[in-house]
Amino acid sequence: MAVSRDYLAFVLEQLREAGDIQSRRMFGGVGLYLGEVFFALIADDTLYLRVDEDSRPEYTARDMRPFKPYANRPLLSSRYYEVPADVLEDSSQLGAWARRALAAATRGA
Repeated sequence: MAVSRDYLAFVLEQLREAGDIQSRRMFGGVGLYLGEVFFALIADDTLYLRVDEDSRPEYTARDMRPFKPYANRPLLSSRYYEVPADVLEDSSQLGAWARRALAAATRGA
């Protein structure tokens, strides 16, 4: 689950519209927080955002994959889904998706 410095810097720059995002290394990946709210993670240079029942369909409609931390447990449900490349590359759009992820994380807390 390695995360390169360059990828982390890119993601944080792209997320600047969402607020003062902080990163914390964890288990080989990186957790992303706004205040104390954990709303995203990066693993293997892939950004995953928190979803809930309201936001998950937007990801699945675009064939985005859920985060699967355990190879030996492929059916384990994840609350984090991969962000589409076009969203990641558009900071305004990514900001909107991040705000939905923050809302999902807040509701799920």
